Amino acid sequence: MQDEVKRDKEVGKEVGQDEQVLEVKTREFTSKKLFWFTTLIAFAWSVFQLYIAYFPLNTVMARSIHLAFALALVFTVFPFSYDKKAHTYIPWYDWILLILGVGAVLYPFVEFYSLAQRPGDYLLRDIVVAIIAVIVLFEAGRRMIGPALGIIGFIFLLYCYFGQYMPDIIAHRGASISKLAGHMFLTTEGIFGVPLGVSVSFIYLFVLFGALLERAGAGQYFINVAFAFLGKYRGGPAKASIIASGLTGMVSGSSTANVVTVGTFTIPLMKKAGLSSTKAGAIEVAAGVNGQLMPPIMGAAAFIIAEFLGMSYTHVMMAAVIPAFVCYASLFFIVHLESCKLGLKGLESEANRAKMKILLSGVHYLIPIVVLLYTLLVAKESPISAAFNSIIVLFIMMIVQDPIKKYFAKEKVSKDDFVRGICDIFWAMVAAAKNMVTVAVATALAGLIVGSISLTGVGQVLAEVVEALAGNNILLILFLTAIMSLILGMGLPTTANYIVVSSLVAPVIMILAAKNGFLIPAIAVHLFVFYFGILADDTPPVGIAAYAAAGIAKANPVIVGLQGFFYDLRTTLLPFSFFFNSKLLLIEKVVDPNDPKTIEWISNPAEIALILTGAAVGMFAFSSALQGWFITKCSWLERAIMLAIVPFVMVPNMVMKYCDFVTSEYASYAIGFAIYAAIFAKQWIISSKNPSLRSGTPKAAKA
Repeated sequence: MQDEVKRDKEVGKEVGQDEQVLEVKTREFTSKKLFWFTTLIAFAWSVFQLYIAYFPLNTVMARSIHLAFALALVFTVFPFSYDKKAHTYIPWYDWILLILGVGAVLYPFVEFYSLAQRPGDYLLRDIVVAIIAVIVLFEAGRRMIGPALGIIGFIFLLYCYFGQYMPDIIAHRGASISKLAGHMFLTTEGIFGVPLGVSVSFIYLFVLFGALLERAGAGQYFINVAFAFLGKYRGGPAKASIIASGLTGMVSGSSTANVVTVGTFTIPLMKKAGLSSTKAGAIEVAAGVNGQLMPPIMGAAAFIIAEFLGMSYTHVMMAAVIPAFVCYASLFFIVHLESCKLGLKGLESEANRAKMKILLSGVHYLIPIVVLLYTLLVAKESPISAAFNSIIVLFIMMIVQDPIKKYFAKEKVSKDDFVRGICDIFWAMVAAAKNMVTVAVATALAGLIVGSISLTGVGQVLAEVVEALAGNNILLILFLTAIMSLILGMGLPTTANYIVVSSLVAPVIMILAAKNGFLIPAIAVHLFVFYFGILADDTPPVGIAAYAAAGIAKANPVIVGLQGFFYDLRTTLLPFSFFFNSKLLLIEKVVDPNDPKTIEWISNPAEIALILTGAAVGMFAFSSALQGWFITKCSWLERAIMLAIVPFVMVPNMVMKYCDFVTSEYASYAIGFAIYAAIFAKQWIISSKNPSLRSGTPKAAKA
C-alpha cells in the first residue's frame, strides 16, 4: 500500500494531465485521515464521470458538480503558496474557500428548477453567490495555472461592466452587476459554457483512459518496443524517443506528461549515444510537444474544436492525421540528420534484443486503443461512447492481465493478483481526477472570456481593429495570430490558450480570408490556432516542457527551449500550409466555411497518398534546409533550392495560382519531386565515391 500512496503523490508524473500540472506541488499529508479524505474525493469524481457517461445528467447539473469536485481538490490538495509550511495539513482559510467555492458552484444544481422558472429575474442571493463563485475561481486558477488567465478574465469582466466608457471603436452599452453575474454564472454562456461542458463530457473520460493505460504499463511498453526496434541504429535512442513519444502522445494529450514519462528513460540514453545534454533534452521536448497533435486524443483542445465547430470528433481526427504524421516523420528525419552530422552510432546493448518477444509482451495494450478507434471510425459512435467502451475494456484487462501472465508462465494464480489489478484501477482513477483539476479550472475561467464576447459583441469590433492593423493582409493577420498564441501560451495551458485565441481571432481570420478571396474551412483556422498554442510549450522563456526536459538532461532550460523550438520550426510550416491548402486536412472543397456539413472529404486512396507524400517531401526538404544536411552536407545553394521545393509540394494550389508555367497541381508536385530527387541523386553519387562525406566527426556510442 505504501507504494500505491507514493505513486499517487507523484501525480505530476502521470500521463493524461494538462501540461501545467507539473509546476503545481501537492500537499503531502502527515494525517492518514486527510490523505484518504482527498483520495476518496478524487475517486468519487472519476466514478461520477463514468456514471454520467452511461446515465446522462442535465447539462447544467453535470457541469456544476464537475466544477465542485475540481474546487474541492484545489483547496485540499494544492497549497496557497509553495514557500510556506502548509504542505502537510489543510489550513483554516482553505477550509473556508472549500466550503464557499463548492457551495457556490453547486448553487445552479441545487436551485436548478427555481432558476428555470424565473429566467433573467435574478435575486440578490443569485448575484451574491455568483460573485463568490467568480472570486473563488480566480484563486483556484492562480494556484493551478498562475495568474495570467485570471487577469485576462478580470479584464474582460471590467470591459463588460465599463463598456460605455471605452474608446468609441470598442465601446458598448455596458452591463450591470446583475446582468453580468447572471450571464456569467447562471446561464450556459459563461463559466458553465461550452469549454467546461467539453471538460465534463469528453476530456475527463479521455484523461482517465490515458491514466488507466499508463497505470496498466502501456507507457513503458511503448518505450521498450521503440528501443528494441531502433536502439541499435544510428542515433537510435533519439529515434526511439520520437516513436515512444508519438505512441504515448496518442493517449496522453499532454506535452509535459509526455516529456517526463518518456524522457526520464530516453534522455540519459541519448546522452549515452553521444548527443549533448541540450540536444537530447530538445529532441525530447520537440517529440513530447508534438504528442498533442496525434490522434485520437490530441490534447483537450481538440474536443473543444469539435464542439465549437459543431462537427464530429471523428472528422477532427481525420483532418489532423496527415499533419500529425508528417510532423513526427520530419522530426524523425531531423534526428537522423543530426546523427549523421555528429557521426553517432547506435547502442550495442540494443543490437541483440528479442524484438518479437518484446513486441508480443504487451500487444494486449493495443486492444483498448483498437476498441477506441473502431468505435469512433467504424461504428461512428460518439467520443463519449468510444472512451467509455475503451475504459470498460481497460478495467477488465487490468484485472486479468497479471493472472493470465502467471497462468501461461505456469505460476500459481491467487486472488491477490486480481486485487492488485483492482488497486491499479483505483489509483489510476484518483490520478486522473487530480490531473483533471487544471483542465476543469482553466475551462471554467476561459468561459468568462467566451461569455464576455457573447455579451458585448466584441468579436465584430475586434475584426475591424485587426483588419485595420493588418491592412487587409491575410498573411499578416496569420502572423499576428501566431505570435499572440505563442505569447499567451507562455502563461496558459494549451486548452485555455486555444479557447482565448480562437474566440477572439478565428472569426476575424475567416472574415479577412473571405475578403481576400480564400474559402477557408473553419477547421483549418481553428487548427492553425491550436498548433501555435501547442508550440508555446517549448517557447522560451516560459516553455514548461523545456523546463521538464532540461531538469532530466541537466541542461539550461532556456537553451533547451531554444533548441527545441528550432527543431519545431518545421511544425510552424504546417499551419500556414494547411490554411492555404485544405487538402492537407483531407478536405476536397467546402461550400460554406462555417458549416461542417458542406465539407467534401477526400476518399480517393491514390490522392491521399499523393498529398501525404508531397507533405512529407516538403517537410523533409524544409528540415534539410534548416539542418544543412541531406545525404551529406548541403551547400547554401542546395539549402535555398530545398526551401524552394516546399511550396511546390505543400501548397501546389497556390503555386498553380501564381506561377503561369505550372498548369496544374499535379505539375507542381512533379516539379517538386523531380528537384528533390535530383539533389538526392547528386549527393548520393558524390558521397558514394567518398563515403566519409556521409558522416560528421565520429563518436563511438557507449555500451
